[in-house]
Amino acid sequence: MSDDLKQFEAEILANIEAATDEVALEAIRVGVLGKKGTLSERMKTLGKMTPEERQVMGPALNGLKQKISDEISTKSKLLSSAALEARLKSEKVDVTLPTQATPENAGRVHPISQVIDEVTAIFADMGFAIAEGPEVETDYYNFTALNFPEGHPAREMHDTFFFNEKEDGERKLLRTHTSPVQIHTMENQEPPIRIIIPGKTYRCDSDATHTPMFHQLEGLVVDKAANIANLKWVLEEFCKNFFEVPHMNMRFRPSFFPFTEPSLEVDIQCDRSGNEVKFGEGNDWMEILGCGMVHPNVLRSSGLDPEVYQGFAWGIGIDRIAMLKYGMPDLRAFFDADSRWLSHYGFRPLDIPTLFAGISQ
Repeated sequence: MSDDLKQFEAEILANIEAATDEVALEAIRVGVLGKKGTLSERMKTLGKMTPEERQVMGPALNGLKQKISDEISTKSKLLSSAALEARLKSEKVDVTLPTQATPENAGRVHPISQVIDEVTAIFADMGFAIAEGPEVETDYYNFTALNFPEGHPAREMHDTFFFNEKEDGERKLLRTHTSPVQIHTMENQEPPIRIIIPGKTYRCDSDATHTPMFHQLEGLVVDKAANIANLKWVLEEFCKNFFEVPHMNMRFRPSFFPFTEPSLEVDIQCDRSGNEVKFGEGNDWMEILGCGMVHPNVLRSSGLDPEVYQGFAWGIGIDRIAMLKYGMPDLRAFFDADSRWLSHYGFRPLDIPTLFAGISQ
């Protein structure tokens, strides 16, 4: 090998040794072995040499090319290993630190939305459909069609938000219960009817257990053979699944609602002796909902013949059963939009309630 080629080799090997990162090493490789690299240019001169010169320079240049390739490969592995080690040091994780919540884990489902999903899962398994209706109603659908005669004292039980009276004398209102949806459904659907009606309702009331806007669940079954025994079974199955207990003792007491006859208040067995209320055990009772057989006048108002059809209905406060199940003491906090409260009482977005996996997860 000529002195010129030895010097050329020494310079390249020195440059390879001095490379501090993979980018610099790649630049050396391209500059030497690339299509227009210094070594590639030298190899192009072989064609102009005499046969004797090619016999010497050919093996020398090819050997040098292989040597440089090997040196670059070895150096690349060293630099890659060093870069990985430096990255691991700079990106090390302290496993004792709390994990950072990802967006899907940081968000929370409001307890009201969760409870509506839980209730829907339970009744859907029983074959109920979901019905909805307007929140701004007429006096007819909110009161008259539900057997509240004009001037009846029962109207005073509902502290109603009325809108200003129109020129034709009509005065609309914010519905005080979800019961008007029963009338809309019976007017537009032939029995058998089996629906639940979750939704917002409005009354002039505000304290630790009442708010001007709250959520109610209404249930309605209309058929030729619907009876009290069916009603009791539906409510027992619902309470048992919602509170996730194997047994649920219930007590039915006579009451009064204009739209049902007979009307009943329902108490469920509970134990208040500890720091939390336990359902399905103990010697105490707690009123949980109102129910009854649909009044014949309500069936007539909806265009159904009470001599042919009969039905039962019930209503329950969604906010209240959420408080009972999950131990929330003040209803007003539901609507304060406090992220700390929601972080504590809220539910993970992907925990969808199902009967087979567990209602409350």
